Amino acid sequence: MSYPQHTDDHDVVDLLVSDHGAVEAILVELETRQGTAAHRRHLADVVIAELVRHAVAEEAYVYPIARKALPDGNEIADREIAEHADAERTMKELESVDPSDPRFEELLGQLTGAIRQHVREEENELFPRLRAATAREELVDAVAKVTMIKQLGPTRPHPGRPERPVANKLLAPGIGLVDRLRDALTGRPNSIAELDEQR
Repeated sequence: MSYPQHTDDHDVVDLLVSDHGAVEAILVELETRQGTAAHRRHLADVVIAELVRHAVAEEAYVYPIARKALPDGNEIADREIAEHADAERTMKELESVDPSDPRFEELLGQLTGAIRQHVREEENELFPRLRAATAREELVDAVAKVTMIKQLGPTRPHPGRPERPVANKLLAPGIGLVDRLRDALTGRPNSIAELDEQR
């Protein structure tokens, strides 16, 4: 499979940190509890889609680099994948709860706390260690792969999906196609760009 060429000097860590910032902005907006129920539903749907794409990309391309480059890479990757699985179970519940239901805020709070902890661990521990232990070219090359799987991969939580290569790389586009079809048929926004269009 060929990947789009990446021409600037950003590496995959830069891309993932940017994802973290975009997700945090949506979480902060959700925490204000402002806006209509429909708007809050859209915000939740977009944050779920962004988190699912991000998790799939990390599991397919970033955690394998950690397994190879870091002496405790297997342990770290397994912990991160377990955190993703927990978050996906919460997202699966959140996806079907109406914003007017008190359970919505409870699930959103669980998800927000888990995601912020996960982001702190990655940005303070994993990412600096990855940069120190991995050739820059490999991290730059991973940008195109991560970007591609995020474009093709799932937009909805699938807690039982394969989390390790090669199965996750093979199945992600098919699952993603079905998800994007469902999103289109139901009018569910699945990206920040779509959310911005609806504002």
